[in-house]
Amino acid sequence: VLALLLLLRPAPSPACPATCRCSPGEVDCRERGLREVPWSLSTNTSTLWLGYNFITVLGPRSFPPLPGLRLLSLVQNRLELIHSQALLGLGALQELDLSHNHLSVLTPETFLPLTSLATLNLGSNRLGELEPGVPGALPRLQALLLQDNPWVCSCGILPLWRWLSHNREKVREKSLLLCRVPEQLNKYPIMAFGDESFRQCQETALSPQHYIAFFIIGPFSFIASIFFCTFLGSLVVFYHSLRRHSHCWRRP
Repeated sequence: VLALLLLLRPAPSPACPATCRCSPGEVDCRERGLREVPWSLSTNTSTLWLGYNFITVLGPRSFPPLPGLRLLSLVQNRLELIHSQALLGLGALQELDLSHNHLSVLTPETFLPLTSLATLNLGSNRLGELEPGVPGALPRLQALLLQDNPWVCSCGILPLWRWLSHNREKVREKSLLLCRVPEQLNKYPIMAFGDESFRQCQETALSPQHYIAFFIIGPFSFIASIFFCTFLGSLVVFYHSLRRHSHCWRRP
């Protein structure tokens, strides 16, 4: 009888954080006052809502192993920093929403684990520039949102502008990519720039060949200057020595 009762007992439900609402495959933790990602998540989770909380940092391995996670939303938190190993274990993720946060710096290493990511939303953050290696680290990226960021339109934005120009089909809301700095370019569309806009940057940029030449010429010039100074000093000493000997021979 005991064995029959154990067989008839319903299987235990997957783990669900105490403050969240859970349904099959979905965990909703929006507006729960969370300051970090809850760890007690089922491995079957495919959708995780973490928006409208107070999360400021995603440290190393902020998430438990979630091999089936497809959608992750962190919209409207206070994110300032994402560690380069924060997203490990989320290789199946297809959509990531990081909009409306305080992000100012992102590194390509952070996004390397997201080999399946198709949509990345970085809108409404504090990004003044973005390394083209960030979207370049996402081999399956189809949609990138970058609107409402304080872009600094100087020579530093040239690599990103090149990436945007070659991947226009992946960039959504292109008309909302506006310069904030410098003042004379405030609200100027980034996509309206042309090659001639960066001519000065391209002319002053140094190629790898220039740096190689500097490394070769620099030490050579230093060594040559030492030899020249030594040679010149030897000539001066030799000249004074000859004059001294000539005075000695002239004395009676």
